Amino acid sequence: MYVLIADSGSTKTDWVLLRGSEIIKRIKTIGFNPYFQSIDQISLEILNNLKPHLIEVLNKIKVIHYYGAGCSTFENCKLIEDCLTITLNVPKINVSHDLLAAARALCKKEFGIACILGTGSNSCLYNGKFILENIPSVGYLWGDYGSGAQIGKFLIREYFEGNLPVELKKAFEKEGYNREEILNNVYKKNMPSRYLASVCMFVGKNKEHPFIEKVLLECFDSFFVQLVNKYTDSKTHKVHTVGSIGFYYKDLFAKVATKHGYQIGNVIQSPIDGLIDYHSQAK
Repeated sequence: MYVLIADSGSTKTDWVLLRGSEIIKRIKTIGFNPYFQSIDQISLEILNNLKPHLIEVLNKIKVIHYYGAGCSTFENCKLIEDCLTITLNVPKINVSHDLLAAARALCKKEFGIACILGTGSNSCLYNGKFILENIPSVGYLWGDYGSGAQIGKFLIREYFEGNLPVELKKAFEKEGYNREEILNNVYKKNMPSRYLASVCMFVGKNKEHPFIEKVLLECFDSFFVQLVNKYTDSKTHKVHTVGSIGFYYKDLFAKVATKHGYQIGNVIQSPIDGLIDYHSQAK
């Protein structure tokens, strides 16, 4: 039996086609978030950039396990399910939040605090089977603490307020950032959170600069204050994280974790391999 697994964030989606425990194919498309994209936009991407890779085995795929950003309500899960039904017509489709994907990939069957630190951010307290507690994520405008979007937003704020050191300001503008370019991308184009998170390319190139380190530490500190400390008996559990931000800046993330009294557990870039193991072993 063929099974299709999807792990979708706001920036990219990893798709894996399985036959039993054998990986047949890996595919990447853009990320999806039903809060920001319509059924037509998502369906068109699936038709153009996913379906052609599956066309030879499409009638053999019996189930899709889709984990996605924004899939935290019945309405949003239904939108994704409808997109997949319309475009791929697979008999069984399971749509779950990307937070469950993170918890399964990070904690497996153990108790722990599972975190997502990518374009956006989220966290939960997981008991090895279910998500027990979740502090709701409210997106890049009011939340996404510690995420690429927050890091980008904070750096842009410092740029607009004239606080960047001269050498950083020059380097930032050399990369093509300026007032009009930033405002146009944030206020006039789709997926502003993705644009804000793209600033992390610049952050990565300059992560050794003390000012950049200060911004990163400030964002990670807010993540622990808002999205970790509030869980029941939080300091008795390891903190695990998945996503590019947590992965590439794991040393600074661990430094802040220690400051707040936590022990770091698993740190991975993507949950997809953990999900492959999970669904390969599922009965």
